[in-house]
Amino acid sequence: MSKLSVKDLSLKDKRVIMRVDFNTPIDSSGKITDNTRIRLAIPTIEYILKHGASLILMSHLGRPKGKKDEKFSLKPVAIHLSSLLGKEVKMADDCIGKDVEELASSLTPGNVLLLENLRFHPEEEKPELNPEFAKSLASLADIYINDAFGTAHRKHSSTYSIAEYFPKVAATGFLMEKELKFLLDAISNPEKPFYAIIGGAKIGSKIKIFTTLIEKVDAFFIGGGMAYTFYKAMGKQIGDSICDNEMVKVASDFLEEAKQKQVPVYLPIDNVVANDFKSDANYRTILSENGIEDGWQGMDIGEGTIKLWKGKLENGKTIFWNGPMGVFEMDVFAKGTFAIAKTLASLSATTIVGGGDSVSAINTLNLEESFSHVSTGGGASLELIENGSLPGYDALSDK
Repeated sequence: MSKLSVKDLSLKDKRVIMRVDFNTPIDSSGKITDNTRIRLAIPTIEYILKHGASLILMSHLGRPKGKKDEKFSLKPVAIHLSSLLGKEVKMADDCIGKDVEELASSLTPGNVLLLENLRFHPEEEKPELNPEFAKSLASLADIYINDAFGTAHRKHSSTYSIAEYFPKVAATGFLMEKELKFLLDAISNPEKPFYAIIGGAKIGSKIKIFTTLIEKVDAFFIGGGMAYTFYKAMGKQIGDSICDNEMVKVASDFLEEAKQKQVPVYLPIDNVVANDFKSDANYRTILSENGIEDGWQGMDIGEGTIKLWKGKLENGKTIFWNGPMGVFEMDVFAKGTFAIAKTLASLSATTIVGGGDSVSAINTLNLEESFSHVSTGGGASLELIENGSLPGYDALSDK
């Protein structure tokens, strides 16, 4: 059953508490280096304020391990959000407690309050430690909105437990709705051919996505660190390359299943290898069929692979991409990831990018507007495709 949207609620003179994902990178000087997640929350924020409500925002930032830590404070976010909205965003010193309650109760329509980092309290990530934490958050408002897609796969106090205190008034924001529409609609009923490009280091965290998508895709393109686990499963020499040894048998079984189902699996035909995991290491390109000798490790896909894959991807009508093609944090090994990003950006197909490092690559190249959808949540996007739903969405009120 579909869930309530913020558009379904009467907001005038109400206090709304909204879970957002403001887990943004902040440098040592307190400057936000990528404001994507803040910007994407603006439409829902402005809608709520325009319709006569006051708004309390809550988010986590980083991993402060259940303790107050100034380097994980959301204060820089409050300052940045104030400039984006063109109005003051009040900042609370905590997310629960008497002072916070007084701040919340003093809000008038159009006011915005940002609570301090939820993860300064261990109960945020472990609601079972103290169920009163979610209840305290809920007591601040009349209506609950979840617009934090990136954390909707977690059963945390602010994303799951809190919803029970808002019967019939727990709803989705616009970002959550958009994520669900693209990731569920486009992938459950894709225009064909439908291709999946899967990269990143570990096959273990993504094996379910392979087994889910094998029933739907017309081809897989596998790059990044996980490619070497597949090479090993095929009996190829991988030198010192990263390898998830516990998943070699799983990779082998998947390749066999794909073969039986006649779903092509494209692994890199050439690789850029280096003699150390450093940007100034010696590197060269080798053909994958020849294997990688000891003392060398795979760092990126090669030019031959880029050319081959580009030709095939240009035929796609729906393309899902999750995970980089190499160690793109090092400029010298970023070519493969950037080439895939540029290829997809040039297509007229429905192109969906599932969070994490792939999104960073797109942002680096300023290509965000060239994709049909860039997801704000890597883990959440994978879990949504795997399971068809998310705990943070399921907890909301039915229409």
